[in-house]
Amino acid sequence: MAEDRHRPSRPRLPPDMDLWQRVAREVTPLRRNRIGGVAVPEPEPAPPPPEPAPPKARPERLLQPRALPRPVATEPRPSLSHGSLADLDRRTAQRLQRGRLPIEATLDLHGLNQAAAHEALNGFIARSEALGRRCVLIVTGKGLGREESGVLRRQVPHWLNQAPLRQRVLAFDYARPEHGGQGALYLLLKRRREKP
Repeated sequence: MAEDRHRPSRPRLPPDMDLWQRVAREVTPLRRNRIGGVAVPEPEPAPPPPEPAPPKARPERLLQPRALPRPVATEPRPSLSHGSLADLDRRTAQRLQRGRLPIEATLDLHGLNQAAAHEALNGFIARSEALGRRCVLIVTGKGLGREESGVLRRQVPHWLNQAPLRQRVLAFDYARPEHGGQGALYLLLKRRREKP
């Protein structure tokens, strides 16, 4: 029996080999420099950007002075006073006046001079706002003698209407007798807004 000899067939190439061979034919090899490294062609310089055209000005505007930008008008916040609760809903206002809001912190200013009391008040309210507290109690004391003689009792409402405290305080009112009466104030602080 005669052996059937088959010719060895060409090895089959992977399917993407044709694509590789076509790409390889179109590539130009890089020239090598004397040291043996590959010489990379220098990139072409970018064209200079076009010069902007000068703005066309109307002749009548050339002689007029340039107007300054107007400052942004911000409405001044109305002054706060004892029991002025206009910015509050009725239920919250009633709860503040009746001492029904939970007091989250207390600051006692007894025995401090005006400068120390002012500094303590600023720091206390800033910390309270940062901690997300809403209702705090400030004890000013009633003062000695006459009804309106307490220095801190007069000054604290004044300080609450000045920056930076005015931006943080929503309302205040005299405390109930069990919390100090007219020698103390309930303060309702604004809600802290989260920064995005």
